[in-house]
Formats: sequence, C-alpha cells, structure tokens
Amino acid sequence: MTETSQASKGHPSAKAPQKTVLNLGNLPPKLKASELKQSASQYPRTPSRVNPNQPPWPAYRGYHEYSFAHATMGVRLPTILGKAIDDVWKTLNQEYDEERIVDLVNCIHRLEDLMGDLQGNSKLRPIIDDGAGDVALWNKEIAKFFRGKDFMNAPWLFAEAYKYRRLRECFSLSKFWVDYDVFFRQKCDTFSRSNQAVFELSQRFAEPHKGNAHLSPEAKLEKDKLLFLELTQVCLWGNSTDLSLLIDMTEEDIKKLQSTGGDHLAATEKNILGNKLHDLADYVMTIKNGRIDFVLDNAGFELYCDLVYADWLIQSGTCSQVIFHGKKIPWFVSDVTKKDWDWILNSCVYGQLFQDATDDQVESLRTLGHRWKQYEKEGKWKYEAHPFWCTGYTFWDLHSEAPDLFQHLSDSDLVIFKGDLNHRKLTYDCHAPLDTPFNQAIGPLASEPGAPPVCSLRTIKSDVVVGIPAGVGEKLDEEEPGWKISGKYAVVLLSEGRKGETPVYNQ
Repeated sequence: MTETSQASKGHPSAKAPQKTVLNLGNLPPKLKASELKQSASQYPRTPSRVNPNQPPWPAYRGYHEYSFAHATMGVRLPTILGKAIDDVWKTLNQEYDEERIVDLVNCIHRLEDLMGDLQGNSKLRPIIDDGAGDVALWNKEIAKFFRGKDFMNAPWLFAEAYKYRRLRECFSLSKFWVDYDVFFRQKCDTFSRSNQAVFELSQRFAEPHKGNAHLSPEAKLEKDKLLFLELTQVCLWGNSTDLSLLIDMTEEDIKKLQSTGGDHLAATEKNILGNKLHDLADYVMTIKNGRIDFVLDNAGFELYCDLVYADWLIQSGTCSQVIFHGKKIPWFVSDVTKKDWDWILNSCVYGQLFQDATDDQVESLRTLGHRWKQYEKEGKWKYEAHPFWCTGYTFWDLHSEAPDLFQHLSDSDLVIFKGDLNHRKLTYDCHAPLDTPFNQAIGPLASEPGAPPVCSLRTIKSDVVVGIPAGVGEKLDEEEPGWKISGKYAVVLLSEGRKGETPVYNQ
C-alpha cells in the first residue's frame, strides 16, 4: 500500500465517530448536588495541596458522564479532529510540489495517530521535541502530575489542552507545514458571514464621538458610561460564535446570536447571572489615559467586536494603550493567532468579503481598519502572544510558571479575560459551589501581591460556574437542565486585585 493511498480520505480516522465507547474501569460515582454541598466545607484546599491533578475543588474529568467534559472528550474533539483532517486534504489537493505533498501526507499520518489515541483513550505521552520553547514545560507537567493518566481520567482542562498541543505537533515536526492552521478557513468564513452585525458596528463607531462637542462634561461622562455598557455586552455575547462549540449551526442560527441591537442588549442583561457590569463601568470611568489588556478568545466576529471595543477605549481617552494577548499556535479551534489578527485588520482595509455591501458600509469598515492599523504603528495597540497561554496550566499558576507575564499584567489598569476557556483557566475548571465568590475562585490572580484588576466576560458554555447568587443555579438546574452549556446565560465578574503591591514569586 502506498503512503498516499494509506492516508486515504476514506480512512476511518478521517470520519468523526457518532459515539466513542470507552472501557473506563472502576470509576468514582457521580457527585450529587447535595453531596457536593456537604463536602464544600473542606474546600478550597490550602495552596500547598493544590496542583493540576488536585485542584481546589473537584476537577471535571472526561469519565464524568453527567458533564460536558464527557461529551467533549468522547464526541466533540474527535469531530473537530475529523474536520481538521478534511481541511488538510483540501490543502493537499491544491498542491503540485511532490516534496511538499509527501511532507503533508506525513502530517496526515500523525493526525490519524492522534485520532487513534483519542478514540482508544490512550495514556498521555510526552510531547515530542519539535524545537518549541514550551516542550519542557508540557513534559514537566505530564511527568509530575499526569504520569499514567489517559484522555478520560486526566482533568478535562489539561486533557483538552494536551490534545491541541498534540495537534500542533502533527505539523511542527514537518519541513514545510510548521505554521499550518487547520482552522484558519473556518475562522475567516464566520467573519465573512457576519455582514449585518459587522456593518451595524462599523457605521456606528467609524466616528465614535460624533456629536459630543455640545455635551457638558457630566453628560459626556454619562454617554460614555452608556456606550461602555453597550459595548461590553456586544463583546460579551459576541463569543456566542465560538466555532469549537457550534459545530452544526446554520448561518441563520449564527446571525441570531450576533444581533447587536440595543433592544436585544437590554433584554439579554437579565441573562447575566453574575452581573458586575455596572461596577465594571464605574471603575473604567475612573481610568484616564490608562492601559487595558484583553486576553483574547475567538477570532472572526468576536475579535472584531473586541477591536471596536478597544477602539472606543482609545477614542474616549480611557486608554492610551491597549494590549491584546493571543495565542502563538492554533488553539481550541477558533482562538486568535497573529495570522488571524493580521487577516482581520487587512480585510477591513482591503477586503471584498461582503458582496452586497453599499459604498457607505465598505467605507465605514475601511475607516476603522485604517485607524486600527495606525494604532499598531503608534504603539497604542499591541498584539502579544506569550507561550504560557498555550500550556496546560491554569491561571492559578501564572505567577509561578510565568512570572514575567504576571509582572507585565500587574502594570495594567484592567485585564479583561474573554470567553469560556479563559474563564475555565481562571477558575481551575473545578466543581466549585455556584455562589463561590469570583476573587476566591481565581485564587492567586486575585490574592497575590501585584495582581491586577481582573474581569471575566464569559458566555456560559461549560460546567464550571461561580460568582452567581445563591439559589439561582439550583433553580436553573431544575427548570433548564442544560443551562450551563446552552450559551443563553453569561457572567460579568470582577476582582479588584492587589495592584501596586510588589509581586512575590515562588522560587
């Protein structure tokens, strides 16, 4: 059998399984809500007892059949990987150079091996040294905390992140395809299908302070606050277009989720279960010529919303600098990389993505794009991609595993963490009681000296939920059993941090 035929598109590994049946052995029983409440008094653990395999509250793991972790590890990840293999075949069919083709076929073989490991629930092997600076960090964590663990019994957060690092390895070991992004086509496509919401925002914010000249300082402050509240909700619900979760959504479904009308925003605030939105606005209104950091989530339309938001922060005088933190490698399907960042800025200026757009609409988008590129040239906007964001560590370990990044963030007036994955990493992705205070759930990122003010803007799409009033989650458990993964609800949570105090790093 030749290499090419062996890597046939008809190979079983290229097809997403409908159901993965695993031999899980003797596993702990499902925790009932009442039992969790009874045992809550022993948590959180003291810092000396917390580690990636023993988080501060019970971890979600793939074998928990009642959890979204189970659906992710058993069905979603193999489905995503099957789509990734299909994307590589599309690319291979467009190639003509034999050396590049053979190199890409070998990438497909490695993808098939990863599919086999996922479906067979293999143990987590070390990352092969592909020359990247994160290999030692990954393998230290595997050896220290997850030796002998497999995809289903390792904590879900680590196992899922490990899968994406293995996906990276499939290409990083190649000669020609090191920077290949199997998700790039999907990310571009979702932005190009968001024309209605894109132009609604571009036409409104191409001149964000038009009509302000006649306003008194008090009226301008009130207008700025209202605009901030609206833009924050736009950015909050913008991540309803998370590609890794909306695998089978239609274009019409996506448009419904992307509505940015004011009436819609007023109606959706009632679905923000942990709502510090107005506290956040009050705090941001005190910042003048400051610095705000965004830890980005999804590319495409959500990134576009973030850019509109950050543009307004500059235009209003709130910030003199905004720093955007993205990923160094393709990550969790739709997370922002530098390639995605450059693509969206250049598409706004030069692109012809929207065939039915009017001249005014195109001009408003180009106005934004030119201004954003100018911000980059002047240093008002910076895109950064620290390797720590693409590790299996949670943000509880940020101060110890990436002290340079912690110190960098400690200089910010506010760090906004976008989306579900960042929220999971903030909170250690644990089965914490629903009314756990946010500053307790994020541990050192709230309590360490130097910790900056932290905000989580998160549409709820997985099991971990904290910072909501007592009784609210329990009522939803009864009335809407799937509320934690529906994307219908959200949280806007805030920690004041300990900015200005000198950080102390663990040796």
